[in-house]
Amino acid sequence: MREPPESEILGNPRGTEGTKAQEDAGNEMRRRLRAGDREAFAELYESCAQAVYRHALRLTGDWSTAEDIMADTFLAAWQGRERLEEDRGSPLPWLLGIATHKWENTRRGLRRRRAFLARQPAPAAVADFSAEAASRLDDRSRLRAVSTAFGRLRRHEQEVLSLRVWSGLDYEQTADALGVPVSTVRSRLSRARRRLARIADQAERTERPRRNPEPARARGEVCNTAAIATVPLREETR
Repeated sequence: MREPPESEILGNPRGTEGTKAQEDAGNEMRRRLRAGDREAFAELYESCAQAVYRHALRLTGDWSTAEDIMADTFLAAWQGRERLEEDRGSPLPWLLGIATHKWENTRRGLRRRRAFLARQPAPAAVADFSAEAASRLDDRSRLRAVSTAFGRLRRHEQEVLSLRVWSGLDYEQTADALGVPVSTVRSRLSRARRRLARIADQAERTERPRRNPEPARARGEVCNTAAIATVPLREETR
């Protein structure tokens, strides 16, 4: 069965495209959640878990961390359900906003761990087991390329790019998720796109082989880092 994209979850988060019935369904879901309806929360998880996971994966570039953020997001959503505003349509922007904050906490923790490890003696060399992971190198290579370019953006640019471009929220809902004005979302997104294009261009000039060039790519094949970063990443098959 085809998994619905984020734009179709719980009444289509893009209000201009959604119908009145879809918006009413989102509002009813919000009311049930605020009331502590466990069945409603189960429905919310079933409908939105993959969207939250994909958002976390794009931000972190790591499947395991993305799973942790997804779990923490739904735990925080249930604990904070009474603060959920009513009559705002789909709860998805609310969930993605929570996930974004969880990612910020993860980033801060990672910086502290890196600072600690930098003060420790270098670890002993270990054997190279790359041959055992050959079947997954292509996915990891692509994810690494996108994550590297994405990681060079400023934090606010990463947040707005992931929410607006990858998760399919409109400007108003992205602003709602981040707690900033719509004008701020527009300016951050514009800067993020320009910086990502420059980063991708610099990377291509640096990595372009001078000898033994790769075979010509098939027509329509996506190879530019910035182009890859504007489409959803293929998830790991488990």
